[in-house]
Amino acid sequence: QVQLVESGGGLVQAGGSLRLSCAASGRTYSPFPMGWFRQAPGKEREFVAAISWNGGTTHYADSVKGRYTISRDNAKKTVYLQMRGLKFEDTAVYYCAARAGGGLSPHLYEYDYWGQGTQVTVSS
Repeated sequence: QVQLVESGGGLVQAGGSLRLSCAASGRTYSPFPMGWFRQAPGKEREFVAAISWNGGTTHYADSVKGRYTISRDNAKKTVYLQMRGLKFEDTAVYYCAARAGGGLSPHLYEYDYWGQGTQVTVSS
């Protein structure tokens, strides 16, 4: 099994920055492709960003491109999401996910392990 724990969420003013972290653990963990997703109240969970197992390839949703940066440190078993220029509409619970097979993907149904989520609230 693989456990994922997100941290770094909080309340921030519009235009501000936050960095989320996702720490992985578990006997079956290896540097899987990882993704960040988010879910706002009353909306479906949506793709935010993904990164390949070695960090060499990344993919972003159009809504965050140029503002968010996904990265990873495999020695620390941690994936990061640096968020800048936050907007009110970025308010959501942010989840990290690991995909045990295949490459990076924007499709949530292709991810095998999920964290509990961390709340990001952007005040306007």
